[in-house]
Amino acid sequence: MSSTVRVRFAPSPTGFLHVGGARTALFNWLFARHTGGTFVLRVEDTDKSRNAFDAVGVIYEGLRWLGLDWDEGPEAGGEFGPYFQSEREAVYLTYLDKLMAAGKVYEDNGSTRFRSPRKPVEVDDEVCGRIVFDRSMEPDMTIRRPDGSWIFHFVNVVDDIEMRISHVIRGEDHLSNTPKHIELYEAFGATPPRFAHIPLLLNRDGTKMSKRDQGASVAGYKEQGYAPEAVRNYLCLLGWSPKDNREKIDIEEVVSLFELEKVNRRNAAFDLDKCYWLNGQYLAQMSLERFKELSLPFIEAAGIDFHTDAELLPVLAIVKEKIKHLNDVPRWIDYFFTESYEYDPESAAKTLCKAGALEKLERLAARFEALAPADWMAGPLEAALKSEARELGCKTGELIHPARVAVSGRPVGPSLYHMLEVMGREKVLRRLRKTVERFRS
Repeated sequence: MSSTVRVRFAPSPTGFLHVGGARTALFNWLFARHTGGTFVLRVEDTDKSRNAFDAVGVIYEGLRWLGLDWDEGPEAGGEFGPYFQSEREAVYLTYLDKLMAAGKVYEDNGSTRFRSPRKPVEVDDEVCGRIVFDRSMEPDMTIRRPDGSWIFHFVNVVDDIEMRISHVIRGEDHLSNTPKHIELYEAFGATPPRFAHIPLLLNRDGTKMSKRDQGASVAGYKEQGYAPEAVRNYLCLLGWSPKDNREKIDIEEVVSLFELEKVNRRNAAFDLDKCYWLNGQYLAQMSLERFKELSLPFIEAAGIDFHTDAELLPVLAIVKEKIKHLNDVPRWIDYFFTESYEYDPESAAKTLCKAGALEKLERLAARFEALAPADWMAGPLEAALKSEARELGCKTGELIHPARVAVSGRPVGPSLYHMLEVMGREKVLRRLRKTVERFRS
């Protein structure tokens, strides 16, 4: 099979890459990679009324973000191009001439219609099984409009023949189109590809997922700070599973396990909460270098001047387990790299404006200053704070919370002691004293 498998993803550039389309692209890509076959990208842009400006670039970006590289197609080239339908007019005219010569088309008010054989059509689908469609009462389909533009069914089949597509893997909503396509294959004397119609994506209420639904746009996941590997993992589970109840699974293993026979027949329920959970798992478990790579666009967009990787990486290391979306990274780290941080008013009122709070903070600063520079680490810092709390006869929280707000302006963050260690001795002592002076005045 490896030498003959050729699959394609053929999106229309109508605005953005929908997760349903991305899942279709992913299943084609997985099948191609599993079999050692070829994954083709073809842009179905013949319907100019639906094409959106720059939507082709959005498709490229979305596929690349998900790690779905194509072997043939725009920007990759290949011997079966061009890969834009708008550039294949001569090919379509040649195939139309074949039908005309065989008497299988006719004119109807300027449209060109295909003469249906009007007989049952059997579809032996890799996912849905054997289905027989009765075409005896169906009207003849239009393949070309009066304005000369082509109908999807015709160009889709012509391109699949010309590009030697062996398997058509697409959404189940195209299943009803398949008998029309098989009729065209037979009219051209071509062997149809194997068909595999994958389950639809449904919302929690059972309705088909549309472009307006939350989580529909692939670009939205990138903007919100999802890890592409987490989204790709989640899309793998929408209609397929490794059969052992695992949910987090590396893409290399998915490729090794992916077979069309294992695609579920029933529709897939889209659950954004599960995708969110998976994202948290990936962020927590990924390497620090990968976390930095994914975080950088958000850090740079926020204008955070972190100077060097040597300064940034320790900060990312201590906040990494807290991050659920990468677009949250800037607000978790910005105060490390500026002295102009703001104090959260409510937190300051609760922790810094209480009677005796500033005196305790002064005592803590003195205790920290007494630590040897070599001991400026989380363990000794924790021991010093707890020792000071015992001497003051107060709970550790009466020092922990004011110290956190004093050095970060925030009521929450990473482990206080690791935060103090990474922030560094001079900066921490300076901020503790600056806070005392500010709130005492």
